[in-house]
Amino acid sequence: MQTLVDLDKVSLSYTPEDSLVLAETSLRIQEGEFVAIVGPSGCGKSTILKLISGLISSQTGDVLVEGKAVKGAVKIVGLAFQNPTLLPWRTTLDNVLLPLEVVEPHRFQFKAKKQEYIKKAKALLNRVGLSGAEEKFPWELSGGMQQRANLCRALIHEPKLLLLDEPFGALDAFTREELWGVLRDLWQLQKFTVVLVTHDLQESVFLADTVYVMSARPGRILFTKAVDLPRPRTLEHIFEESFVAIVHELREHISIARQGT
Repeated sequence: MQTLVDLDKVSLSYTPEDSLVLAETSLRIQEGEFVAIVGPSGCGKSTILKLISGLISSQTGDVLVEGKAVKGAVKIVGLAFQNPTLLPWRTTLDNVLLPLEVVEPHRFQFKAKKQEYIKKAKALLNRVGLSGAEEKFPWELSGGMQQRANLCRALIHEPKLLLLDEPFGALDAFTREELWGVLRDLWQLQKFTVVLVTHDLQESVFLADTVYVMSARPGRILFTKAVDLPRPRTLEHIFEESFVAIVHELREHISIARQGT
């Protein structure tokens, strides 16, 4: 596999007066890999996503995507956050179509290919269990349904790299576990690269190939764990000894990270 994302000794503070958010943080993500980043609150997990997507720039170190230095918004990225941020005046279908209206090269072809794009969006909605919800507005959807639509919107333009910032953090446990399966199936079908920021250690082990544990601020990679469990993983696997052992191992390193050692 080829390297898609490469952070090399990246340091960052948001203002000259602030302390460092990240301190010489390095990680390398392979094309098609599913990576999870865990660590104490405020350690810079979300900042890494902003650096990769080009929303912010580092002060020192290098951030490369597809071998090129990130100097602005990265076009191959799809983004989804804890808050689905669906536009309340647009239907589910129109919310999913939004990236195709604004992202190059699709926005130049949107009028000519609109029916093709609608068919594609409906197929994606059907795949995540939202068939029949195309004309509903966000306020008519449950939190889980909104997050499914949010994932569809992030993937409709077929990004090579999907960045997820605690997308299931605000959901109840049953809905969260259901959406783990939705994301797992989408990733296995399309094989895009994923970087998931989460506080849920079970979620990280269920979904990821590799889990990075970050130190307390200023953040750096404290521990790297390859999740060598067979795929596809199901909810039954989370009770197996091998799965639980990895969760406990990560928890021990999180405890060390919280102590700042």
